[in-house]
Amino acid sequence: MFRRNFLVAAGSAGVSAQTNRIRLGIIGAGGRGRYLTSQFKEHGAMVTAVCDVYEPNLQRGLRLASAGASGHVDYRRLLEDKSIDAVVIATPDHLHASMLIAAVEAGKDVYIEKPLARTIEEGFRMVEAVRRTKRIVQLGTQRRSYELYQEAKRLIDTGAIGNVRLVTAHWLNRWETLQNTPLQGKLDWDLFLGPAPKRPVDAVRYFNWLQFYDYSGGLLIGQAAHIVDGIHWMMNSTYPLAVTCGAGRANLAGGEIPETSSMIVEYPENYLLVFTLGYQAMRYNQFNDQMQQFHGSKARFDLGRESWAVYPQSTAVDMKPSRERRAPGTFESASRAHVVSFLECVRTRREPVATVEMGQSTNVVLGMAVSSLRSGRRVTWDAAARQMR
Repeated sequence: MFRRNFLVAAGSAGVSAQTNRIRLGIIGAGGRGRYLTSQFKEHGAMVTAVCDVYEPNLQRGLRLASAGASGHVDYRRLLEDKSIDAVVIATPDHLHASMLIAAVEAGKDVYIEKPLARTIEEGFRMVEAVRRTKRIVQLGTQRRSYELYQEAKRLIDTGAIGNVRLVTAHWLNRWETLQNTPLQGKLDWDLFLGPAPKRPVDAVRYFNWLQFYDYSGGLLIGQAAHIVDGIHWMMNSTYPLAVTCGAGRANLAGGEIPETSSMIVEYPENYLLVFTLGYQAMRYNQFNDQMQQFHGSKARFDLGRESWAVYPQSTAVDMKPSRERRAPGTFESASRAHVVSFLECVRTRREPVATVEMGQSTNVVLGMAVSSLRSGRRVTWDAAARQMR
């Protein structure tokens, strides 16, 4: 009876009863997927299966996985393995929805890279599937596990900077060319396309999927997924009132989506967020490549990638922070802490720090930004209908 109860308890917690270690499958063994493979192994998970539609990535992923790991081209075959407790989804954005829904319906917990989905409608279907199946799902917005950002959240919550009616943010760096190399092995093009429009095999699209609207909202969405999520956290926000987005033209030959753009987001909490992406700027050290400024009635709070500072109201020419923290080189700890947090949630069944609902509130902003950019108009949010107008 004791052994039977132990097996039931272990199975309900999503942990292999034989080893008491979490058995993990990796779906998407590109650069980010392989990075997460190493992180999860380092923190005790057994990576027992790897899936990728591109043979060279699959082989690279298998070399990093645990001994004896199985390899798959079709993620559905990986999900059939009942010994797998959880999966990591690190694929292009347009594949997130179908993969996550299939994974939770197969009884797997999921760590999914940001953004949550390519469209708003997909995101709501994902939320509903997660709650219906009662699985643990954590979005890869690692700032929520970063000690420096947790300090920032506590400081803002004290009210020390006063009422905030404007948040300005930017992410600056340089992207010069698309990857233009031939395929080096087998690629299951149909599985890569998934729900996207059918078209002939195109290595440029495969290697540079972030530059095409069929698969993504571009680098604006990839970076804003982090920035908007962090600001929602700091400001206790969820869904917006309206979004307006504009951009210059795409500067990378062969790409569709501009690398220089700006969005204005209006919130019911009575503040504006203005976020600008500038990836035709000069190159920056990552310590200096992004900034969020919370313009409070008492003080301005600057939150960088690895720093924060409070600037009290002052008429001085040279403003000095009253409090600050600079921690260059520590951002890597955010990803490690996020991985550890997810594994703990799989074991204990508690809610993760980056829930699917948090991901969807950001996903709504991102979807509205893409719609505004492509239509050239201000887009509003109908909360009752859960639709853009």
